[in-house]
Amino acid sequence: MPETKVKTYTRADFTSDQAVRWCPGCGDYAILAQAQKIFPDLGVEKEKFVFISGIGCSSRFPYYMDTYGFHTIHGRAPGIASGVKLSNPDLSVWVVTGDGDGLSIGGNHMIHLLRRNLDINVMLFNNRIYGLTKGQYSPTSELGKVTRSTPMGSLDRPFNPLALALGSGATFVCRTIDIETKHMQAIITRSYSHKGTAFIEIYQNCNIFNDGAFAPMTDKESKADKVLWLENGQPMLFGAKQNKGIRLDGNKPIVVTIGKKWSVDDLLVHDEGDYVIASLLSNMTYQDDFPDPIGVLYAIDAPIYEDLMLAQINKAVKQKGTGSVQDLLDAGDTWIVE
Repeated sequence: MPETKVKTYTRADFTSDQAVRWCPGCGDYAILAQAQKIFPDLGVEKEKFVFISGIGCSSRFPYYMDTYGFHTIHGRAPGIASGVKLSNPDLSVWVVTGDGDGLSIGGNHMIHLLRRNLDINVMLFNNRIYGLTKGQYSPTSELGKVTRSTPMGSLDRPFNPLALALGSGATFVCRTIDIETKHMQAIITRSYSHKGTAFIEIYQNCNIFNDGAFAPMTDKESKADKVLWLENGQPMLFGAKQNKGIRLDGNKPIVVTIGKKWSVDDLLVHDEGDYVIASLLSNMTYQDDFPDPIGVLYAIDAPIYEDLMLAQINKAVKQKGTGSVQDLLDAGDTWIVE
């Protein structure tokens, strides 16, 4: 049987006719632009893509991608996405959510999506604020954050999305930044290629209600010292002069300066398949003494849920036949009521 050739697409094929309704300067524009650039090159018919969102600024995303999609209810996108994937495993399913939608009311749903390892991609836009409802603190807001709902400072310790994903059993965990467009393109492409649940945290600036939340990692003057760019198999080196690095002091990561005492050979080498290294990296977030890790923290191969489910169904059919709903209703003890 001849192989079906996938249609050649352009960015315009993935751009809908809907007016984009985000605030001017919002980081969401950059994320949308990279998705519209990348998806034509993934070699998949666009009818096989589905974007599913909950509630929040990020959740308008499905309107702007010219693919199938659902704008669902607050926090429930992971559940809807799971149902879509299980009913049609051939679809490429993408969850678009925010730090509020995905980690507050939707936190429980997110955990179980990640632990089941369906072949679904999660894009979590993290601006550390509730933007749609005008500036309340969110699950990722820093301790002491002053907002409209915490005028004296937040007392809540923030969620760490990467640590949460790792603890939930995600098989692909990574982070990128809205203004790092080339890096974001590479991350989106890599997550699509991963077989299993891919969790992408995207640092995204809300220039209206939390402007500059990630300024140390985006400003030219500071980002070299505040961002640790991860490369598999490479030493953890950073700094404007590439003269700083991460090494282990026993089992504790520390920042050292390359020079007389320490060399590049003393630094910790990144291994995407090492859960302990990924955990150490994830917990550098919110730590002023460490740079923020950007890139793929963790990536392993593991059986995906839909394949396991299909194997169970095939086994049941082999043992008991296809059956019917009526046969099921008539099975076991029955009563005739007159």
